[in-house]
Amino acid sequence: MGLAKGGDKRRQQAFQVIQNMSARYTVSLLCRLAEVSRSGYYKWQRQQGRLTRRQQENEQIKTKIMACWKQSRGIYGYLRIGVCLRKKYRIHVNHKRVYRLMKELGIRSVIRKKKPYFGKKEAYVISENVLNREFHAARPLEKWVTDITYLPFGQSFLYLSTICDLYNNEVIAYKISPRNDIRLVLDTVKKAIRKRKTRGILLHSDRGFQYTSKPYHRLLKRHGIKVSMSRKGNCHDNACMESFFSHFKSESLRLHRYTGQKQLVDEIHRYIRFYNYHRFQKKLNNLSPVEYRTKVA
Repeated sequence: MGLAKGGDKRRQQAFQVIQNMSARYTVSLLCRLAEVSRSGYYKWQRQQGRLTRRQQENEQIKTKIMACWKQSRGIYGYLRIGVCLRKKYRIHVNHKRVYRLMKELGIRSVIRKKKPYFGKKEAYVISENVLNREFHAARPLEKWVTDITYLPFGQSFLYLSTICDLYNNEVIAYKISPRNDIRLVLDTVKKAIRKRKTRGILLHSDRGFQYTSKPYHRLLKRHGIKVSMSRKGNCHDNACMESFFSHFKSESLRLHRYTGQKQLVDEIHRYIRFYNYHRFQKKLNNLSPVEYRTKVA
């Protein structure tokens, strides 16, 4: 009983601090930091008779928002919820306020957003499909493949750009970024150039806007790297990279739920090290990529 009373006293103190600071910070943030529930805080306020007029109004609007959301079976986002409030309840609320209240309720539209548009998609510099699905390499540093995949965490994405050597499927270089842009690709290639001698290597990619950009082609030409690109709309021309991403997602990403960026980044580093040094492959006589390269050397 003493412990229960002590815990209740600490909650009361936390609620008091939240109330004192609520003019400067959102209640949601303060409750999260204090590790108490928002509903518990509002219940405490009601018991104290200290709910402001604005807070009382928000609580009433939240009830209507939840009713609209449930009626739509979750497909309404904050804009349509605002329309529903006006039409059904004649409540006129700014869309930003609706968004904030929905966030406090922990609800959002279940409809998936369209993939974000990241700039000009028209091809600028196109190369032939020199690789031509000849995925076998007789030696290291002969044929490389590269691609980008997106990795979700929480309500956001990270983008993983990777270069692999077709000789032993080893990940030569990779970069992680919150933006899918030309800089991500250039940084990945530069990292590979610092680690290996690149003159004469064939580097194959798809026709993404990053790989058809002038800066990308200038960088490859400057370091003696030959360019190859998949045919338009043909993902099988870069099947090896698709295979690596598929392994990563099935053996790591889909086994856990990543809600924070650092958690996901740490897992990317862990898996790629595991893949290179410990994940044996039948194609490599049941050796890992690094073991295979080292034995041959």
